[in-house]
Amino acid sequence: MAIAAVLCAATAISGAEIVWLFLLAGAFGALYYGGGLPKRPNNGAAISVSPLGLLAAVQGWAWTGSGSSLGSLGWFFFKAGAFTFGSGLAIVPFLHAGLVDDHRWLTERQFVDAVAMGLISPGPVVIMATFAGYLVYGIVGAIVATVFVFLPALLLVVIPGPLIRRHENHPRLQGFIKGATAAAAGAIAGASIVIAGDVIDSSWSIVIGLIGLALLLQTWRKVPEPALVAAAGLVGLLVFG
Repeated sequence: MAIAAVLCAATAISGAEIVWLFLLAGAFGALYYGGGLPKRPNNGAAISVSPLGLLAAVQGWAWTGSGSSLGSLGWFFFKAGAFTFGSGLAIVPFLHAGLVDDHRWLTERQFVDAVAMGLISPGPVVIMATFAGYLVYGIVGAIVATVFVFLPALLLVVIPGPLIRRHENHPRLQGFIKGATAAAAGAIAGASIVIAGDVIDSSWSIVIGLIGLALLLQTWRKVPEPALVAAAGLVGLLVFG
């Protein structure tokens, strides 16, 4: 709870996902839930080589288009896929910080549209990266964003999956996941606050937001998020159109 509260406040105040807080939360979870500080060093531990450095070396490649735009786009979405923990919505604050604040590839309105498209489109919520890439660099940008946002999962989870499965019950690994997941929940809540400040600017938007929140929190019947977003979009079209 404390980890989620800290990440929520940090995300809401900074308007960005602070990656190192996720890693610290995971490390804290590994210690707190995994049995405390290790009593002695683990001799003979294997060295893990991250592919991030390899991609950094080719960040400036101009695959197509002008300059290194596509290289920067691919590198950004690779980091988004590598440093996002939790559900698909956990990627929202990271994308907001990079696409809107740092690179200024998208406006606030375009980013909110990308999030909405990710929620109502078939497939995982992370597919919002495809729409964002399209807005930045057209069809080629959409392809690059899609490939690179899912590439870390392939390199870090799918391929080494059999090795990871051998240690899935290790208390350190489970503790890291608990800490990182709590941080992701807090970051999602903080990102909601940031997005709400940008789009809830009228009485109708407040009503739509409160009704949507109430429907998601009620327990008597689950409301599918894509259906809720689509319904809210139709209401918005009638009210604001």
